Amino acid sequence: MPVIDINCDMGESYGVYQLGDDEKIMPYISSANVACGFHAGDPRVMRRTVVLAKAHGVRVGAHPGFPDLAGFGRRNFDMTYDEVRTDVLYQLGALAAFAQDAQWPLQHVKPHGQLNNMAMTHPQYAEAIVDAIYHFNPELILISYGGLLIERAIQRGLTVAYEVYADREYQADGQLVSRRVPGAVIHDVNVILERVMHMVVNQEIVAITGEHLPRKIDTICIHGDTPGANEIAQRLSGLLKDHGVSIAPLKDVVST
Repeated sequence: MPVIDINCDMGESYGVYQLGDDEKIMPYISSANVACGFHAGDPRVMRRTVVLAKAHGVRVGAHPGFPDLAGFGRRNFDMTYDEVRTDVLYQLGALAAFAQDAQWPLQHVKPHGQLNNMAMTHPQYAEAIVDAIYHFNPELILISYGGLLIERAIQRGLTVAYEVYADREYQADGQLVSRRVPGAVIHDVNVILERVMHMVVNQEIVAITGEHLPRKIDTICIHGDTPGANEIAQRLSGLLKDHGVSIAPLKDVVST
């Protein structure tokens, strides 16, 4: 039986600001990417999210981003290798403290937003992220969708998980279409489900311009801040199971 992970970006509320519906989404995923306070999240939210994940048997990972609360980590930042490395290391350590407190260990790391996107093509960003993970805990799995980040991680000996996005359009080069482009984020649940099943069955993504791009798929991402994310998670989980696909955490999907 095919096995795949469903991951979701979570814990992105902070202070009095509420974003996403983690409690409704958590029962239908297998891995949670927890915001670490830079692009979203705060200490109380981080702790609650880890505890909630443990209650549902969902494995947790760090979701480090640029120091960009105002832009939700979705703006480009011009940073040095050392700045990126130390920022990522700082965020890993913060979430690890709450994971240790809950006795629910970290499973993975998934860079957020433009930190992830820029690491696809900028060597210093990719190397800084990989070095931070490697020196913090080389057993952690790196989630990404390709590019230099995956290449550098494999070269360093990290275990990687190849990701596709349920609700995002792709360019012909395999990069994500900018959120500034109309239609870059897909909101129709039926379209999302159809796309995901095509990707899983055919092990490929289809670019917005029609190209079919082969892609290894270990995990499917749902964005917790996408409107209706809880419905997407519930229906996607049910659809995969109906088609004989088992849903399991990354540690059971990829070889560590």
